[in-house]
Amino acid sequence: MIYIALLVLLIAIELIYFKIADHFNIIDKPNNRSSHTAITLRGGGIIFPIAIIIAFILGYCSLWVTIAVFIVALVSFIDDIRPLSQLPRFATHLIAVCLICYDLNLFTQALWLLPIIFILMIGWINAFNFMDGINGITVLYALSAIVAFSLLDVNESNVPLLMTMGLSCIAFGIFNLRKKAKTFAGDVGSISMAVFLGYFMIKTILDTDQIGFILFFAVYGIDAVITIAKRLKKKENIFEAHRSHLYQYLANEMKYSHLTVAIAYAVTQLLLNLTLIYLHNNDNLSLPIVLIMLLALTCVYLFVRFKIEKKMMSNVDIVK
Repeated sequence: MIYIALLVLLIAIELIYFKIADHFNIIDKPNNRSSHTAITLRGGGIIFPIAIIIAFILGYCSLWVTIAVFIVALVSFIDDIRPLSQLPRFATHLIAVCLICYDLNLFTQALWLLPIIFILMIGWINAFNFMDGINGITVLYALSAIVAFSLLDVNESNVPLLMTMGLSCIAFGIFNLRKKAKTFAGDVGSISMAVFLGYFMIKTILDTDQIGFILFFAVYGIDAVITIAKRLKKKENIFEAHRSHLYQYLANEMKYSHLTVAIAYAVTQLLLNLTLIYLHNNDNLSLPIVLIMLLALTCVYLFVRFKIEKKMMSNVDIVK
């Protein structure tokens, strides 16, 4: 019953936020780099940090993780309303990662481990934020990770926290997972969720001593890394908004519906996650297997991207 009550509460809070956002004109206006065409309420993802605070009050979440999510959410929400420079955003990301490392007692571990974690976490936070571009993709992808984390024995004591965040995804998804979204997550939603998922990724790897679980984020990771590499090759500013991720090509140039693309990404990641869990439970998740899976997924991604880019070039030639 508590989870039903939580879901009702989160939906109610979301509806209240819509009133506030509408009153203060917190909206997302489409531009030539957007994947949407209608003015939409921004910042509906504020429900994610609110869910973390509720989880803390209920005793499900630690103080340090709560503060980490709260500070990135606060600065990101300000940025959603009035764009900030890179410095305050990057600074809060660093502080959040420090708090997560403190919560996981990583400052007592080998010093060489910390730079790796900081680079991976900062990279993940920005990758997750960059991937938030079409209806449903953020919430469905987050749910695929939350479900996977919940199925691992080492996270049994954290199921209430994961359930709370899962319910916040459902509350947000009701208004975002549709053909014409009522709201977008905004940076407040995508970045706070990225911090939460990143925390669980590090925690899970430490608790299981299994680096292979980093593939829980492989679909987003491959798309983000390869897209950045291609943009760097073209000498583009990788911090500027763009429409060159594979999911954007699928939604914008290939005209697949946002929901179809979002579901495809989430289902692909969930199937990979379930495979990883199965291999782990049977003691078959070795480093060579992880590398083979990563290579195979990368090859599939590159093949699909190549075919789509080739078709896009053909369409351009026809127009000319």
